[in-house]
Amino acid sequence: MRDPKTFGRVLLLMGGWSSERAVSLKSGATVLAALERAGVDVTVMDIDRHCISALVAAHAARPFARAFIILHGRGGEDGRIQALLELLDIPYTGTDVAGSAIGMDKLACKRIWRGEGLPTPPWALVDTLAEANAALNELGLPVMVKPVAEGSSVGVAKVDRAEDLATAFAEAQRYGSVMMERFVRGGEYTVAILNGQPLPAILLATPHAFYDYNAKYLADDTEYRIPCGLDPAQEAQMKEIAVRAFDLIGGSGWGRVDFMRDDAGHNWLIEVNTVPGMTDHSLVPMAARAAGIDIETLCLEILGTADKTESKPARGADNALGQL
Repeated sequence: MRDPKTFGRVLLLMGGWSSERAVSLKSGATVLAALERAGVDVTVMDIDRHCISALVAAHAARPFARAFIILHGRGGEDGRIQALLELLDIPYTGTDVAGSAIGMDKLACKRIWRGEGLPTPPWALVDTLAEANAALNELGLPVMVKPVAEGSSVGVAKVDRAEDLATAFAEAQRYGSVMMERFVRGGEYTVAILNGQPLPAILLATPHAFYDYNAKYLADDTEYRIPCGLDPAQEAQMKEIAVRAFDLIGGSGWGRVDFMRDDAGHNWLIEVNTVPGMTDHSLVPMAARAAGIDIETLCLEILGTADKTESKPARGADNALGQL
């Protein structure tokens, strides 16, 4: 394991102003404790919309060698904080500006995946309730209604009855553009990726309609199954798709790819996370533990991803443009 002292002065960015602020603060507390136990020189900054002057001043007074980004959602996972760090010449963990922006945009991800022949459920971008009703006729029930650019299942609803569509659409629209996606009946799985390698897949079992915000962060009845129950060949196939999907959108360093696996055994890509959660309910630390990686080692490995020296373009973007 790398000597923690070689990382220099580390800036841990957490909090933010997105709908996932509370999750980021919990993730940040986990990462901070792990880095301090490992002996890393770490300084915490709770980011808000007015953080630029404070960050510039802190860096000028005593430069940071690298930044650990544990900001979830808008402002932290969409390329904005990454762009600021690049302007200040502070290396940072995870995916670069372009890949972060694409990864936060569910529609952009799906267009790239479809353009590259990867499986993702049919969808529709809807701007009005009339368009949503038309999409429902095409996609059928049940259907998922979700904001295009939110994480942690914020604003997401599963619609089983046509009369519930208006409420779901209005809730999703609170967070910006809305998309609808054909619901896949089957198991919910996730594959974490660390330095280009997939960690053990996890099967998520919840009594909720789907793996929503409450199931992710609050409920005690969510089951996390590792091993996931797939045979080795099936799990290997899912992992291969996950790594390729992450690579195609320009993901790097670490992340997580979410799937639905239908009753016929087909894997369907749902979304990608370029700054996954690190709370006590989070999936990346669970997968790492299953691979024999403790939380301190995991955080040091993620911190090491700030050593990247060049951007990694979204390899599926050119084909995706042809689908627009």
